[in-house]
Amino acid sequence: MSMPDAPRTDTKVALITGANRGLGYATAQLLGEAGFTVLVGSRNSEAGEHAAERLRGGGIDAHGVHIDVTSEDSVRRAAIDVASEHGRLDVLVNNAGILPEATAADIERPLDMLMFRESFETNVFGAVAVIKEFLPMLRDASAGRIVNVSSSMGSLTDQSDPDSPYYGLVVPAYQTSKAALNGLTIALSKSLSDTKIKVNSVCPGWVQTDLGGPDNRAAAPTTAAMAAQIVAQMAMIDDNGPTGGFFDGDGIVPW
Repeated sequence: MSMPDAPRTDTKVALITGANRGLGYATAQLLGEAGFTVLVGSRNSEAGEHAAERLRGGGIDAHGVHIDVTSEDSVRRAAIDVASEHGRLDVLVNNAGILPEATAADIERPLDMLMFRESFETNVFGAVAVIKEFLPMLRDASAGRIVNVSSSMGSLTDQSDPDSPYYGLVVPAYQTSKAALNGLTIALSKSLSDTKIKVNSVCPGWVQTDLGGPDNRAAAPTTAAMAAQIVAQMAMIDDNGPTGGFFDGDGIVPW
């Protein structure tokens, strides 16, 4: 895709999808504090602009970007806007995600086709669409980084381990969508091995956000600020850092 030219600056630019609240917002804050220009991706323009305004209030160079990852047209327009207004992209964090099973009225139906379609549309196809449209700018970056926000519930090893604390959680649409996202991470790391782009999956842990439903904030042990540490860390790895891996705050997560 042909992108309009814009003046390049020395300041690195990071786009975080689903960044108007929760983990995405906390990640934007950390990257902004580290000196990045942060682009607050949000499917709700007003919410994204409000989040960017709050970040600017803390001294961060932040800008709202309207992007609905389930709409290829929206993603394409966002890429054109970023190229025109900022002229570069150094970091892409695919954070936008959903867990509709957490609030489903009838969770006894483990093979609900609507749940699978909704989950894959955002968690997998959305990430693919965003990477596809922003990849030209990442290729131009001196050290492009792609971070896919996954979950240990997408780890086949973890989910088949009776000793795992998450072994009893059965949300197949979400779990298989995150496993698919992990597969995308591996495939991309191989296809981009001749570039300076590094692609990794991260598990932020069980985070106090709205993703898991209204009771999640009280039950989850990890704040968004704490969880964002591993996301920001993998977004800022140097040239000796890993690619094609899966990590959480404790290190390597098994596939």
